[in-house]
Amino acid sequence: MEILRAKTAGFCMGVSLALQKLDTALEQAHGKRICTLGPIIHNPQVLADYERRGVFCAASPDELGPGDCVLIRAHGITRQVEEAVRASGAQVQDATCPKVKKAQLSIFKATEGGATLLLFGEAEHPEVRGLLSYARGAAHVFGSSAELAGLPLDPAVDYVLASQTTQDRGVFENLVREWQARLPHLEVLSTICDATRERQDEALKIAACVDVMVVVGGRQSGNTRRLADLAAQCGRTTFHIEEPSELRAENFSKKSRVGLTAGASTPKRLIDAAQSWLEALP
Repeated sequence: MEILRAKTAGFCMGVSLALQKLDTALEQAHGKRICTLGPIIHNPQVLADYERRGVFCAASPDELGPGDCVLIRAHGITRQVEEAVRASGAQVQDATCPKVKKAQLSIFKATEGGATLLLFGEAEHPEVRGLLSYARGAAHVFGSSAELAGLPLDPAVDYVLASQTTQDRGVFENLVREWQARLPHLEVLSTICDATRERQDEALKIAACVDVMVVVGGRQSGNTRRLADLAAQCGRTTFHIEEPSELRAENFSKKSRVGLTAGASTPKRLIDAAQSWLEALP
């Protein structure tokens, strides 16, 4: 079995920075309770490790108070929730991914004149909720061109088109081409991060020359799901797993080449374990 492992698989810069901040907070706790507001990243194994180390995952600012040190999750939070967190009396450290923070501030600036935000993304994703809160005027979130077409859009109105940072680059570029022709007063923000672009491009290249793809990462991770979707769209049998124990040998019989990639919040140890499992196949 030949294994083609993506060089881009594993932690992105934003995830690495967030976890470094969390590790530092644990080392310097000095009696403070170390908290995150929601999961700091979308990987259940990593979250379980931090829970064992004493990190408390708060569901809302109401669970925080003086004596706590709270880290804002890598996906970012809404402006309103951040205000509540800072008002709680807890010590606050912002672990928002710099790419997400840049997108937040770009939306804030681009909509200062009252332009309506059109945001391509998953409505219930925490990053998307945070991005929407930075719009100064009206804001709409959509997941496809068909959904966008269903909105009551006026060609005479100013619009700003942006994307969740981990969305499919190709799909967004198609949206831009289509809607720039329909909306003459449309400003486009480039908010899909380079790491996402590179990861998706490499996944497509690998999928084109293997028999089967394995994508490792949390099922709540939007960027991991999109990697699996892209591989499947190439016509490759694709397995999205969180741990190697989910793999079955019969799914790889008569396969000679397998591609292996992983989401931006997947630790190296899980990717290594998946590779070892594949290498052990007869």
